[in-house]
Amino acid sequence: MKRLIVAAGGGGDAVAAAMLHTALYGDEDQAVILTYAWDRLLIDPVPGPRGPDNFTGLQHLTPAVRAVPAEARPIAPAGSTLPRLAAELPHTFALIDPHHGVEGISRQLEELVSHFSPESIDLLDVGGDILARGDEPTLKSPLADAVTLAACCQVSAPIRLLVAGPGLDGELPPDDLRGMLGPLVHTFTAKDVEPISSVLEWHPSEATGMLAATARGVRGTCEMRDAGLPVPLTDEGPTVHEVDLDEALNRNQLARAVTTTATLDEVEAYSREICGYSEIDYERNKATWLKDQPPAKFAPEAVLTQLDQFEAEARSRGATHTTFRRITEALNLNGSQRETLRQFLINNRPEQYAAPLWSLKQ
Repeated sequence: MKRLIVAAGGGGDAVAAAMLHTALYGDEDQAVILTYAWDRLLIDPVPGPRGPDNFTGLQHLTPAVRAVPAEARPIAPAGSTLPRLAAELPHTFALIDPHHGVEGISRQLEELVSHFSPESIDLLDVGGDILARGDEPTLKSPLADAVTLAACCQVSAPIRLLVAGPGLDGELPPDDLRGMLGPLVHTFTAKDVEPISSVLEWHPSEATGMLAATARGVRGTCEMRDAGLPVPLTDEGPTVHEVDLDEALNRNQLARAVTTTATLDEVEAYSREICGYSEIDYERNKATWLKDQPPAKFAPEAVLTQLDQFEAEARSRGATHTTFRRITEALNLNGSQRETLRQFLINNRPEQYAAPLWSLKQ
């Protein structure tokens, strides 16, 4: 293994890491992608990140690091996209375990560096919320990025921080990020997306989906998440920039605060103190709310009527595209029906499929 890539926020960052590896280093060698098992509630109904105790079939890479092979399975009721990623992509996906705080992740990184002696180590964040101070009103998910940033800053090996798709996670406006970005490292193209194109057909990440769409030339404004956040799809979308690691740490108040943490509970406490919330609390509350919702019924004719109304309203807000997660929630459908809805819409209106986004009728 010549390369180690740390997916700062887990989820779609791991998919983007696979695309980055091939684009920058070719496919002659494999990378270890160190990532969280932390998926949206429609994939994993259990709030927060999963640890090694939540899986069967993991493989030891080092004493503190487990790989998630294709045969691994999350233990119910937990869910995870990682085994399927391992089945479809050639990389080794290793599990970040945040339950021992930053100290535990630093130990994982040191063991991987000692065991593999990688030629390069990249810390990758899609969107750029890893550069947040912590008090921004648009910030939604600072915890995972802050923890990985803090851990990487303690490793006795050179690590390069990369931000892909500035602003595409809907958390920090591109205008706020622009002055913090360093040299341009790469601009993704449609060819770069090809190795992960099959994954984008099922993976629920919105930010990485928009990263791929902009690499394919899609431009406009995309509504995302349940709140319908507008995200600009511009020529900046497919870019990857280097950012000074120490400057990012100096800016990120939460990352600095959690540096000596030894448990996830400690990390959450700091997040509540500095950011005013913990996103795991948000997931806990949403999971409780979802349990009380009656099962949704998928009625094809009603779906198309509701879609027409949603599209008209979204266009009036200036949107040109949206994500399938956004449509699913806007139509009050259950998250488990996202794939059914997606296939139904693509089959009925294929001309609106701007893979992996949905183009709004003009």
